[in-house]
Amino acid sequence: MSVNIAAVDLGASSGRVIWARYDPVDGSLSMQEMHRFANGMVHKNGHDCWEPDQLLSHILLGLEKIDAAGIQLDSVGVDSWGIDFVLLDESGNRLGDAVSYRDARTDGVPEQVWQQMPQDDIYHRSGIQHLKFNSLYQIRALLDEQPAWLDRAVRLLLIPDYLHYRLSGEFSCEFTNASTSQLVNAHSRDWDPELVALLGEGGKWLQPITAPGTLLGHWTSPSGHPVSVILPATHDTGSAIAATPLVGSSAAYISSGTWSLVGVERSTPLTGSAAQAANLTNEGGVEGTCRVLKNVMGLWLVQRLQTLWPNLSFAALVELAEQSEAFDYLIHPNDERFLNPPCMRTAIQQFCRETGQGTPQTPGELVRCVLDSLALCYDQVLAEIEIVTGELITTLHIVGGGSQNQLLNRLCANICQCTVLTGPVEASALGNIGWQLKGLGLLKDLEDVRRMVRRNTRIDTLHPREVPQLDLHRTRFAALCAYTHSDMIEEVA
Repeated sequence: MSVNIAAVDLGASSGRVIWARYDPVDGSLSMQEMHRFANGMVHKNGHDCWEPDQLLSHILLGLEKIDAAGIQLDSVGVDSWGIDFVLLDESGNRLGDAVSYRDARTDGVPEQVWQQMPQDDIYHRSGIQHLKFNSLYQIRALLDEQPAWLDRAVRLLLIPDYLHYRLSGEFSCEFTNASTSQLVNAHSRDWDPELVALLGEGGKWLQPITAPGTLLGHWTSPSGHPVSVILPATHDTGSAIAATPLVGSSAAYISSGTWSLVGVERSTPLTGSAAQAANLTNEGGVEGTCRVLKNVMGLWLVQRLQTLWPNLSFAALVELAEQSEAFDYLIHPNDERFLNPPCMRTAIQQFCRETGQGTPQTPGELVRCVLDSLALCYDQVLAEIEIVTGELITTLHIVGGGSQNQLLNRLCANICQCTVLTGPVEASALGNIGWQLKGLGLLKDLEDVRRMVRRNTRIDTLHPREVPQLDLHRTRFAALCAYTHSDMIEEVA
């Protein structure tokens, strides 16, 4: 008999409840989006926050739509972004707001933490790249702001763990998401006592780490049917890479969406000095794998530009970019000014003026600037990974919603000078579904999940073409990154 699964896939700008039907006899999979809803930050109580209970209401609405269609679900699981969390009191009620990683509350907090433990030691233990909004620094910021919560808070749950709790009534802390917190030891794959000690009394809020594929509990559908709540890789990138048909050590990936996660899959973390110098991160994957990658500020930049021209679709903006001159303007996408500026156009124009490039004005010029810069940044990250691993990258998988951007795909193939394989578009949802199927005992392992993905999705191939003056563009981009780095050092000093 066919199996029915609900995959809840949450991103920074939208969420979806997807119904999947899997036939264990012939291995076929069909997927249907049953409910899509907007997600975004709201500003309240002085912070940029998420609204997890509103997300929950949309999840329940999507599940109810599936039930109303006469579909009897076998399981449900949630994946989302990492790092952010909520606190619960003894009765299981939420304390305060779910503050977003884009909020400014962690400004200056890493420097305070480094006085207790040097940044090098934190990296060698956690393997996580320095980002000022990692959970470690967010929790410290919260403790400084709300010290009275130490007496009231009992549990800390990352966003998908909170939603699983609300569905099943059971507490968990799924591994792939926990690994992004900078509190997990990269080698033991458990909470690091020395890093947790940096939280003081706040360390007691952390829950035991749970493996993906765990049957957590049950949600009762409106028709009264018990539905298994199974933990997928709850970090959306963890699910996306589980669904990426990687083959061999020469294959890299970009999980392309609001963020671009550029990396390789390995069996052991890379936490040495070379990896730290490149600011690579080691996020936990399914089945003992490690995602060695770097976070790049991805299509968030275009999403924010799009708000300025509501009459232009994303596709229309990319078309205008394609008509604009290549490499006229470049930015360093990971410059901190692009994390959450009041106006993305102003931030891009200011960067270009500061670096003597003039000022991009039209929508096409601004979006082309972003896409050229992203492709050059991907190329730079892949080169860093090659140096750290000592292995040449010849194939690049681009998965997720961003894999539909044909201009950016071509730029990646040409600038990175490697074969690009695009798809699956629904990588996070497919990985979520695949690991629920493993939890149900219908798929055996990671290779089985990837075999299912290859059988049921389309993968397209792009071969690289020559780019005139490519080395010149690479050199120019590296100089812009060096400018940004020096500028940020001066601000910190």
